[in-house]
Amino acid sequence: MGLRELHLRDFRLFRALDLTPDPDAITVLISPNGTGKSSVLEAVYCLATGGSFRTASAADMIRTRAPLAEVHGVIHQRERRVAVDLTVSRTARGAVKRMRVNGQRPASRAELADALPLTIFTPEGVDIVRQGPEPRREFLTHLLTDLHPTTGPLVERVARLLTQRNALLRRAQSEGYREVDLGELDVWDHDLATSGEELARAREQLVSSLIPTVTRYYSALAQDDQAVELVYERSWSGSLHDALRQSRRDDLARGHTTRGPHRDDLAVRLAGRDARRQASQGEQRSLALALRLAGHDLVRVGRGVEPLLLLDDVFSELDPGRADRLLSLLPGGQTLVTTASPIPERMTPAAVVDVATMGS
Repeated sequence: MGLRELHLRDFRLFRALDLTPDPDAITVLISPNGTGKSSVLEAVYCLATGGSFRTASAADMIRTRAPLAEVHGVIHQRERRVAVDLTVSRTARGAVKRMRVNGQRPASRAELADALPLTIFTPEGVDIVRQGPEPRREFLTHLLTDLHPTTGPLVERVARLLTQRNALLRRAQSEGYREVDLGELDVWDHDLATSGEELARAREQLVSSLIPTVTRYYSALAQDDQAVELVYERSWSGSLHDALRQSRRDDLARGHTTRGPHRDDLAVRLAGRDARRQASQGEQRSLALALRLAGHDLVRVGRGVEPLLLLDDVFSELDPGRADRLLSLLPGGQTLVTTASPIPERMTPAAVVDVATMGS
């Protein structure tokens, strides 16, 4: 299993680029900064998730003055060949993305995850520990659908229900709640409570599964036996339905939903300390790597496949000891690595590609 072909047209700075990575080992993309190495990984990430890890604006991915960008990938799943296509077209308001899997529009992101499960670590990957709740929720959501693609419809249902409930709350703000049928809000509360509780339980089970593997990876990376704690923190207590009813007045005043899985967090603690505020930069980076590697392991064992691993300029951010230990812990299977520096001595890539000479 793996990505066998990647073709870019008018993506970022590339007029055209064609790459055939090694399907079972490490392919290193090496070239000076600013030559598009990270853009290649971004294109692969888009095929697996439908979005970018670098920008929220799809228009940023279109080459200057080009009308659209195209990304085409060919993936082999044992005897099955899967073609995934992304087209990003300019519009007056920005850009429109269109995804196709074997010519058909995917029903959900989970269908992309089923075709190409993927783990990524970037220099900003430490944000999963250092920043607010959003990167941690996103990590859990992507890992959940990579591990159990059947949870994709649940994730999307919760997002849709939140959008609809928030739209009603904003309408109540503008029209006054006496003019809005609050019976309709009761319906959204019931549906969101049912699906939100289900999603929270799935995340809690996922976190429980992660803990022993995260602890093992952290100990190996940091050469440190401090206890790692992961605690899923709901934004409500009791039943979600009761919490939504209790927060209704506040929600109507604010125009958005203040309780639910979209406001939950994953607490990361090291020896009882809040890792976000009290861990050193080295500890935070080791924790972030341990979370990603542990998630990778869960998917590998749970689904019996080797997810694609993307490492974007990671080794330049690590001290030599951690870099060597990370190399010794890298899983088997297909890996794409970018670097502007010399390749670490202990790395034995199957292929080295100079991206600066590839694009046209």
